[in-house]
Amino acid sequence: MLEQNNGNSKKQILSMGNETLHAHPALVIIPTFNEADNIGRLLGELRKLYPTAVDILVIDDNSPDGTADLVRSMQLVMDGIHLITRPRKMGLGTAYITGFLYGLQKGYRYIAEMDADFSHDPAVLQRFFDAMSDAHLVIGSRYLNNTVNVVNWPLGRLILSKMASLYTRLVTGMPVADPTSGYKCFSAEVLRSLDLEKINSQGYSFQIEMNFRVWKKGFAIKEIPIVFVDRTVGKSKMTRQNIREAIWIVWWLKIKSIIGLL
Repeated sequence: MLEQNNGNSKKQILSMGNETLHAHPALVIIPTFNEADNIGRLLGELRKLYPTAVDILVIDDNSPDGTADLVRSMQLVMDGIHLITRPRKMGLGTAYITGFLYGLQKGYRYIAEMDADFSHDPAVLQRFFDAMSDAHLVIGSRYLNNTVNVVNWPLGRLILSKMASLYTRLVTGMPVADPTSGYKCFSAEVLRSLDLEKINSQGYSFQIEMNFRVWKKGFAIKEIPIVFVDRTVGKSKMTRQNIREAIWIVWWLKIKSIIGLL
């Protein structure tokens, strides 16, 4: 288990061979834009569940609702909360790439993604970390074993998401039941193997591309079942452009892979 409390809340750097590892083995990246109604509660819940073993990195795209200010106020009373602010809305994919590079530079062993809106249950994070014992990427799947674990989505959005998953599997051959899921955990090893600065896709496409690149490199991917609950506060950041990009990205990835330019 990752969760442990040795009474020392200050960060330390541990030397392990030629690699420098952070005292907290896991970093959770949370991109935000106008999440003031959710972020304080989420940070509090994460810190309550994982008081010492998980650090949190919020990447905020200059939210006009004061999301970053709320994170700064939480930093005054909680350890292990980090904040990167960006000048404008720059997209989910670039936010995660920024977080991955930060996590690798700081020496975390595991780097997880999650949404800020409670659609991803923070209590499930421990299952991701446990599953990393024999995987390099663990994906929280809404559609594992032909089930549909989604709550409060309109039927149209559910059909779109399920069809995107089937379409991605059909075109790429990638054996992942939920390739567009945004709740997942990477090992530092797999992220170091990728040329992260070449990844420019956003939204659904970003998740598909990351999974595909990990799979094509031969790393072990595992899926664990999750229940996805649609946000009750705030608005979805998914756009029509994200959907259009996801339609062609699978063909782009497949062709690049075939000609050896991935």
